[in-house]
Amino acid sequence: MQQQLFAVPAIEPVLALIATALVVMGSPGPSTISVTALGSAFGLRRSLPYLAGVIIGTSVVLVAVAAGLASVVLSQPRLAPLLLGLSALYILYLAFAIATAPPLAETPAQALAPGFTGGLLLALANPKAYVAIGAVFAGTQLGLRPELIETSVKTAILLALIVVIHLAWFGAGTAFAGLLRRPLLSRIVNLAFAAALVVTTLSSLRTLW
Repeated sequence: MQQQLFAVPAIEPVLALIATALVVMGSPGPSTISVTALGSAFGLRRSLPYLAGVIIGTSVVLVAVAAGLASVVLSQPRLAPLLLGLSALYILYLAFAIATAPPLAETPAQALAPGFTGGLLLALANPKAYVAIGAVFAGTQLGLRPELIETSVKTAILLALIVVIHLAWFGAGTAFAGLLRRPLLSRIVNLAFAAALVVTTLSSLRTLW
């Protein structure tokens, strides 16, 4: 019997992988909350560079997890706490920027939202990304051989889902933006997003520690 050269995964494990990823990776976390908050606080156009940075940064995390690099780094007894501490400080800074953002009606057209670099750093510093992506990778199997094919197919599927998930959260945030012209309502929503960002970050850090 001739060996099959190109393995095609069955539809059931692929659907299981997608469902698991949407629940685990798509749940509220620092990256998803931040793109929603930035879209709400600064509007569509000024938040797009940040969104691109988050998507690319999260994709880098995915590749690092798939290659086993993330687990090696996080297993270092001295390096891991330092990186996690820096991650927490940066996310707290971003939460402050969101909480203090003025209403769109009062924001000058030239005012800058956190840009591409800010989104990239947030994604790379996001502790939930490592936990969630690692859980999806370890908890789902497509039944493909060799292992390199299995890993490559899972990575490709999850890369597409990273884009879909963040676009969905970003779309929700920009939909809010048009409604937040009143200063009091805008301040309440920005503070709520900032608080959610801090809470989800602390929850992720507790999981890693």
